Amino acid sequence: MKWDRARKSQNLEDRRGGSGVARAGGVGLGGLVLALVIGWITGINPAQILGLMGGQSSQTPVAVSPEEEAARANDPRRQFVASILGETEDVWGAIFSKAGQTYPAPTLVLFEGAVQSACGQATSASGPFYCPGDQQVYIDLGFFAEMQSRLGGGGDFAEAYVIAHEVGHHVQTITGVTQKVNDARRSGQDVEGDNGLLVRQELQADCYAGLWAHNAQTRHQWLEAGDIEEAMNTASAIGDDRLQKQSSGRVMPDSFTHGTSEQRVRWFSEGFRSGSFERCDTFRAARL
Repeated sequence: MKWDRARKSQNLEDRRGGSGVARAGGVGLGGLVLALVIGWITGINPAQILGLMGGQSSQTPVAVSPEEEAARANDPRRQFVASILGETEDVWGAIFSKAGQTYPAPTLVLFEGAVQSACGQATSASGPFYCPGDQQVYIDLGFFAEMQSRLGGGGDFAEAYVIAHEVGHHVQTITGVTQKVNDARRSGQDVEGDNGLLVRQELQADCYAGLWAHNAQTRHQWLEAGDIEEAMNTASAIGDDRLQKQSSGRVMPDSFTHGTSEQRVRWFSEGFRSGSFERCDTFRAARL
């Protein structure tokens, strides 16, 4: 993936090694894998995972030297994230502009260990997440290594898919989709299950990631051999059915929150094939 062809976003906050760093207690490797499944994959609030797995973490402010700040700015991983984020801004900015609207871009926060957000405190164990409360995306880059070694997905385009998926949740927030799902939950409606609103919300974010990839490829012709397969493998690796089978040996559709491996691949593919915002309306879809 020739990601350096994209404009680099300035809406990136790097808290690695600085005041955003925190110590997380009591979360070992087994807990890390479990929280990756529960937090990023099943949609449970990262703050709840912290309380269950390791208690509250304590943040320890650390001064960042000018040398370290310069090293951060030149970090290829940061440059990659900035490029993908910048391309989401340009693609969604054009889509919103075509509809006569302005796209309010989110900030992406890089952190290590733990981070405080408007949605509560989260550790890297919870994986990448989007917080509607402050409209920010949070990523510990160590997740990508875990994604490759433990979940069976990985590669630069797969990582771009993860970022674009979280930005898709931002699009849902500013278009009112997230509010409708939250209202349904507060009213007592069961939003989980293989046909529930949470699955529809997550599959729409997958479709939005595919839509973004379609438009980015049209703009830059930056994909290389194997890139699409990377994203497909990652989408398949994080399906509810596959993760439940791996963690407990059983598949429980009534507790699905993100969709099956087949559904996640198919909805990403639908967005990538069509490049159409309207085709990503999973809430009206008769078949997920």
